[in-house]
Amino acid sequence: MMSSTPPDGFTPTGTIATTADRRRVVFATVVGTTVEWYDFFIYASAAGLVFGQLFFAPAGEQFAQILSFFTVGISFLFRPLGAFLAGHFGDKYGRRLVLMLTLVLMGVATTLVGLLPTYAAIGMAAPVLLIVLRILQGISAGGEWGGAVLMAVEHAPRKKRGLFGASPQIGVPLGLLLASGVMALMAVIAPGQAFLDWGWRVPFLFSVVLILVGYYIRRKVEESPVFVEIAERAEQTQMPIVQLFRKHTLLVLVAALVFAGNNAVGYMTTGGYIQRYATDPDGPIRLEPAPVLWAVTASAVSWLVFTWIGGWISDRIGRRTTYIIGWILQFAGVLLLFPLVNTGQLGLLTVGLMTLTVGLGLTYGPQAALYSELFSASIRFSGVSISYAIGAILGGAFAPTIAQALVQATGSTASVTWYLAGMTTLGLIATLLLRDRSGIPLGPDHEEEQAKSPIYGLSKA
Repeated sequence: MMSSTPPDGFTPTGTIATTADRRRVVFATVVGTTVEWYDFFIYASAAGLVFGQLFFAPAGEQFAQILSFFTVGISFLFRPLGAFLAGHFGDKYGRRLVLMLTLVLMGVATTLVGLLPTYAAIGMAAPVLLIVLRILQGISAGGEWGGAVLMAVEHAPRKKRGLFGASPQIGVPLGLLLASGVMALMAVIAPGQAFLDWGWRVPFLFSVVLILVGYYIRRKVEESPVFVEIAERAEQTQMPIVQLFRKHTLLVLVAALVFAGNNAVGYMTTGGYIQRYATDPDGPIRLEPAPVLWAVTASAVSWLVFTWIGGWISDRIGRRTTYIIGWILQFAGVLLLFPLVNTGQLGLLTVGLMTLTVGLGLTYGPQAALYSELFSASIRFSGVSISYAIGAILGGAFAPTIAQALVQATGSTASVTWYLAGMTTLGLIATLLLRDRSGIPLGPDHEEEQAKSPIYGLSKA
């Protein structure tokens, strides 16, 4: 009697995938998500370093920075729109098409930010246009992740989904690494007033080159084998989002809370908060921007390594167990972060950021495989995209704004530590509610098995 689960080395639909095919998919996924998140994080770095002065100065020094961080978060409110659109079209017309469109949209928006006149040049039109372009980035980011995840995981052998799924996850720390590195380089090339005048624009304009490279590479990748089989059978769900919320609303919320616990903590650096806090000329530390950006760059390398380890180890001990270990380590990292940052010593600040990335990586690396195994094939793009987008709103969207407001209200970073510890605990609780479905068949032949709720105590979603 044949096994209902395809043997390792086969795609989820049972067709053989060559090593070259898989390498191409992994490479394209890593490059594409790196470019996407480079664009997204360049904005966050600029928001922490210059946007308050250049676009929101009339609000006063105190509120200008809060408004600057608010524009980082406002894009998250539009991620669900990107996720809804991408999920609908991705489940109906394919993962590959959506990935191409989101890449182009992100690149155009980022390049235009680099060309945008400041408040001093065009008045209120400057912050308005800045917010519009950030919204476009949010729509693109909301649609990008789900497609990249499914292209990686649905091409993967059953026993290596965590490792393959780590490839789009690695694109995030790589994007942060590239964004922080380019910003740090420009802070050296154009220090002080030159950075305010023109230096910050160069990383945004550099996006044009990256988008062209990413677009070319993604064109070479074949469509997901799961979607190909669904399309050949003419079994695409007509309204996948309606079906998702009709049957899986609670699952979407629980999955979103898993990501929220990771995202809130991660956005201390990816959202630009630590960069601003450590370099604020009126703050307690007052370090130079370039060294702080290099410290963030070093932490991005550490985050990348532990994200890869998180995906790899989840194939061996399960997604759920990997997450639980990750939450414990992330909690410890949160408690250590600000005591080390507040020493004002660059070396200890770097240690604090790198320590934090251990737990962050273990709660981020397995996410692609975890999410893909939670939802049925016909609504999977919608499920993973919308869960991710909602989790981003609940977690990272306004984490830098909340941190800034808490410090201004209390005069201490202890309140931020408790906020981040609370979000980590929330992620742990959500993880404990889920069964481990590592290795579940992903193809359309197994919709009935996939539709069983992974939430403990429920047989149907």
